[in-house]
Order: sequence, then C-alpha cells, then structure tokens
Amino acid sequence: MIAPELDNPFWASLQSRHLPLARRIGEVTRYPPEFAPFLGVANADAETADAIAALLEPDETVYLLGVAPVLPDGWRLEAFAPLAQMTCTAPIAVIDGPEVIELSEEHRADVLALTALVYPHYFRPRTMELGRYFGIYQDGRLAAIIGERLGMDAYQEISAVCTHPDFNGRGYARRLLALLSNDNLERGRMPFLHVSHQNSRAVLLYEQTGYRHRRDIGFWSLSRA
Repeated sequence: MIAPELDNPFWASLQSRHLPLARRIGEVTRYPPEFAPFLGVANADAETADAIAALLEPDETVYLLGVAPVLPDGWRLEAFAPLAQMTCTAPIAVIDGPEVIELSEEHRADVLALTALVYPHYFRPRTMELGRYFGIYQDGRLAAIIGERLGMDAYQEISAVCTHPDFNGRGYARRLLALLSNDNLERGRMPFLHVSHQNSRAVLLYEQTGYRHRRDIGFWSLSRA
C-alpha cells in the first residue's frame, strides 16, 4: 500500500487533523506535552537541531515514528525495536457484549487510572481530546477502552486498546475494536494502529479481527544527552 502519510504519521497528523495543536518550527513539529510526547520531522535530511532544541524542555523525552533526523552531538536518539503498523480495509464482525459508551470529561479520571495501569508510557492528561474514546463499564468500573489518536484526512489511528486485568478474556477489546474500526470505515477513513511485535497477544487479536501488517516502522526516543 502506497500511503506516505502512514510512513511519517506524527508529522502527517500534525499537518492535517491536529494542525491546530501543532507547535512547529521549520521542518519540526510536535504535540503539546499534555496531549502526547510525540515529535515529527518533515524528512530525515531536514535541518532540525535548532528547532528541536527550541521545542523540547531541558529534561524532556519525546518519541519519533517512521522518520528520524540526523542530529549533532548533544542529543540522544535511541532506537527501539520497530513496531508493526497494521491497517484494516474491510468491515469487522461485531461480537455481542455489554453496552459501549462514548467517554467524555466525566470519565477522564477513570481513563487515566486504567491507562496508568496497563498503557502507561504515552497517555497524557489531554490525550482524550485528540479523538473519540469509547469504553465498557462493568460493576461500576471502567473495564475496557479504545480511542482515536493520530489522524489524517483518509486515515485514523486506533489507539489505547486497553482492558483492565480483572476483565481479560471477555472479548471486550475485540468488540470495541470492531465497532470503532467499522465506524471509521463508514466515514471513509482507513483505520490503522501500531503494536510491538513482542506483544504477541495483541498482534494475534488484531490479526484475528481483520487487521493486516502493512510494514515495520521505526520508533525512537529523543532527549538531550
């Protein structure tokens, strides 16, 4: 699949759906830290050092996906294992299950508590404002969530697919994934997501649900040395 936006998704999202949030200097752009710790560069050859220095706090760490710049001494660019980028091109069968609700400000504390438990690295206090988030409550507790994060005109990233350990094995993630993926397909947006190859349980869920591997995509952290 030829989809340049998906090859540089942080940059592409901040040039389209999330342009109003973008903090940009030249060929570097980033999300405000209260939304996401993500930074994008236009291309690997761009002159970025001065812009990155101006956009990052002294002790801050941000993450890059797909494209990383060449930086001079004074920076630490750490490569992680590439992520699997997966896409969904056809509707998914929706399994029966409990009611799914759209999450709002009144649910924020519950969402932050759940993500702190099972998805702690990239969720921030205002991440929920990047897209729509949905969840399943059981016995008065937030049992599972799913949300939308990066977004371009024709693509929508599915993110934060989380189930509380007390509710694993009930099919909640599969139900949420099908409902949100299908809704985006109906809106003309292809759903995509990123997952670690080491998270074999999640990879299997996505494959069984109907997502297919598009490519491995580079993933880095960036901070001052």
